[in-house]
Amino acid sequence: MPRELSAYHRDVAAKNRAAILEAAAGLFLELGYDRTPLARVADRAGISKATLFKQFPTKAELFEATVLAAGDTPEPELLVPSSGDFHSGLVSLGMAYAELLSRPRMADLMRAVIAESARFPELRERTFDFGTLPVLKGLRQFFQTANTQGTAAVKDFDIAAAQFLGMIATVVFWPRLVHGNWSLSDEETARTVDEAARTIVARYSTPDEGAATRAHTRSAESPRHP
Repeated sequence: MPRELSAYHRDVAAKNRAAILEAAAGLFLELGYDRTPLARVADRAGISKATLFKQFPTKAELFEATVLAAGDTPEPELLVPSSGDFHSGLVSLGMAYAELLSRPRMADLMRAVIAESARFPELRERTFDFGTLPVLKGLRQFFQTANTQGTAAVKDFDIAAAQFLGMIATVVFWPRLVHGNWSLSDEETARTVDEAARTIVARYSTPDEGAATRAHTRSAESPRHP
């Protein structure tokens, strides 16, 4: 049975991992997957090759971890809203996802995934489990809570999550992947997330929750007079 690491050694391992991923991201974007040797990653990270190989035995594993690290966010419980309002909760999680997609390295690393996976079998075999990202875990947890509270009736969390996040990514991310100069204002991003949330509410909310959301929308959109 392996001996459990002390708090000190866990801290060292975490710092080494962060340094490795930061160095790898820079080199993969500068040189590409093929021309990035692991020895150079170790050198830039300021660690030994043995330390790097202990955490990432292959370049494919390191590349996958680098891509997933670019989409890291706070832990799921920090993302899940405490409010029982189904629409507001979706907006909160949707904005966190939009922020993730707008990070400078995200589009560049995804281009690298698309470009390199066709040439290297070891990358084609990687699953790139984006479901491990905290924002996706948080969304599934939110759907579960909404079901329990009776504000929504979501039978398949993965399908609902894909529908919601897909509507956001279609506007916020995929055009930027193709057109490097694509950008949205904060207001446009917020409107995109809000419309996606309203679509999910219309599909999955219980009748009382859906009526409450529509009433709130009419109130917010009605003209105000002094």
